[in-house]
Amino acid sequence: MENNILQIIYLLASVSFIIGLKMLSSPKTARQGNFLAAAGMGLAVIATIFLYQGHEGPLGNKIWIFLGIAIGSLLGTLSAKRVKMTAMPQMVSLFNGMGGACAAAISLIEFGHINASSPSGMVFVVVAGLVIGSVSFSGSIIAYAKLQEILKSTKKLPAHNIFTSGMLVGIVGLTTWMTMGNIEPGTFYLLFGLSLAYGILFVIPIGGADMPVVISLLNSFTGVAAAFGGFLYDNQVMQTGGILVGSAGTLLTVLMCNAMNRSLTNVLFGAFGSGSSAAAGSGGPKSELNIKPTTASDVALIMHYAKKVIIVPGYGLAVAQAQHVIHEMETLLEANGVSVKYAIHPVAGRMPGHMNVLLAESNVAYDKLVEMEEINEEFAMADVVYVVGANDVVNPAARHDPSSPIFGMPILNVDKAKTVVVSKRSMAAGYAGIENELFGYTNCLMLFGDAKKTLTEVVSELKAL
Repeated sequence: MENNILQIIYLLASVSFIIGLKMLSSPKTARQGNFLAAAGMGLAVIATIFLYQGHEGPLGNKIWIFLGIAIGSLLGTLSAKRVKMTAMPQMVSLFNGMGGACAAAISLIEFGHINASSPSGMVFVVVAGLVIGSVSFSGSIIAYAKLQEILKSTKKLPAHNIFTSGMLVGIVGLTTWMTMGNIEPGTFYLLFGLSLAYGILFVIPIGGADMPVVISLLNSFTGVAAAFGGFLYDNQVMQTGGILVGSAGTLLTVLMCNAMNRSLTNVLFGAFGSGSSAAAGSGGPKSELNIKPTTASDVALIMHYAKKVIIVPGYGLAVAQAQHVIHEMETLLEANGVSVKYAIHPVAGRMPGHMNVLLAESNVAYDKLVEMEEINEEFAMADVVYVVGANDVVNPAARHDPSSPIFGMPILNVDKAKTVVVSKRSMAAGYAGIENELFGYTNCLMLFGDAKKTLTEVVSELKAL
């Protein structure tokens, strides 16, 4: 009877995951969708604790289980409430790594329950869960360290790609060897160590510009590892949740690669985003980079008399924590009859949807956040485009310079506007390590300084007009 009720609850929880994921596709319903999916998971966990009937009877050690839940809930709640929007990507990486660690821990525990006579499918699930969970864990921790700027190196080992490819072949070979019935503790723990090492070497060379893709990919790894745990325990909720996370992460990874016009292999093994000081290419129509500095008062005056303003946020906005000030600027402009929208590039920031989350925190209306495909047609009709913290995603070289490392990457066509104002600390290159020719265009003005400071000055000038 208990198991029948448990299966019904698992079904309800699975449905809540699917509906919740669907609701996440719209900013207006995302909060409710997240709550619905979390409630479904909570229901499944509680039902498992009290209703599960295994070969050895119901679950024991309930005190320890609830103690673990209490500690995890406390730490998770405090971390989520205290984290700044600038640190959200590294928190996502850290939490994702914990999911991978849990999947690997399941395999480490269940290894003691398999032997040479165990079904090959069961052995494969245990071993594959260990490999994928370990890679996700160590890779996510390195991603966290890089985003937190604890680890700044993107250097590769000599013949790095050959070495890591050899490691991957070895991991696949050992997995196949064990699946064929060669159950040896030494081989299993060697595989564990290789998987951890591969996750580290896999992420270390990746630069900041490619980090959103890596976070998404590692997230899909964790989902797949969780699904293997569901197959191992014949747990439909773990299977459904893992498959949804794995497939969604994979699709998002592909979409983000398309947004950069690059293949996944190029992201993982290429040099873009590694912080190298690659020189700008020489093909295509080039500006002479005749930089035209401007002041906050001039920018305020231009926007005050504009009819249409488009704001392009980038990671620099998050670093300066200027999202509230830019919303204040938007409010002042609209009060003066100016139409204001935000142009969102798919890979702006350090994680998928980073700019959307950042601006939502400052109460920017969802309908003002316009994706690249829709907003690009409007730049030619804009009086002013205000670029704050973005660089490579607005570089016109991506359209016409075949020698540029970002050639072919879809960009925001900000150069089509009547006037472009770029808020930037200095003339330093972006993640691609190349010069942005936009800065020398005749319609581009450079507002140098900290984004929050310069925005505050612009807001003050707008209030005085």
